[in-house]
Amino acid sequence: MKRYYEKYKHIIPLAIFGVIYVLWFYLLEHRTNVQYMVVHMNIDDYIPFCEYFVVPYLLWFAYVPAVLGYLFFKDRRNYDRCAVFLCTGMLIFLVISTFIPNIQHLRLHTMPRHNVFTVLVSQLWQTDTPTNLFPSIHVYNSVAAFSAIHTCKNLQKHKGIRTGSFILTTLIILSTMFLKQHSIADVATGITCAVATYVL
Repeated sequence: MKRYYEKYKHIIPLAIFGVIYVLWFYLLEHRTNVQYMVVHMNIDDYIPFCEYFVVPYLLWFAYVPAVLGYLFFKDRRNYDRCAVFLCTGMLIFLVISTFIPNIQHLRLHTMPRHNVFTVLVSQLWQTDTPTNLFPSIHVYNSVAAFSAIHTCKNLQKHKGIRTGSFILTTLIILSTMFLKQHSIADVATGITCAVATYVL
């Protein structure tokens, strides 16, 4: 048991933060009598709804854990850097959402079509409220995962993985807007925060 603890104890800080994040976010989502700041840019109204982007949007939930999992076992130094990268962004998000509650009104009232993709989007909207979304964690964490793959020495020769990561990251970022999950303001802020954190 002690041997496994010594070998895998570097997961403990991220696990603790994960519990704190989930509890903090739950409290934010269930606040009452909140005065929300509406996040909106005029250009948001010109971005069409495209339900097919639900695929890369949902792939995000596997993409970030997969990158972390690979680094956890194959690249300890890069794992630590990626974990700090992710936690920094999510902490910034929580603090902003706590002191500047925000909301968007971009979602459609009715779906323009009925297919498996619009059903998935409807289910997504039912479980994910349009509040507390600035900056976009989908965007920030995708950039963090991409940067981890890009700087991982073990993957330097695997151009297919690096290219695929870039394409998936790009599609995830686009999906946040084409699914009306986020304003361009959320996306731009998420990218800005990610770049700033990467430099630091």
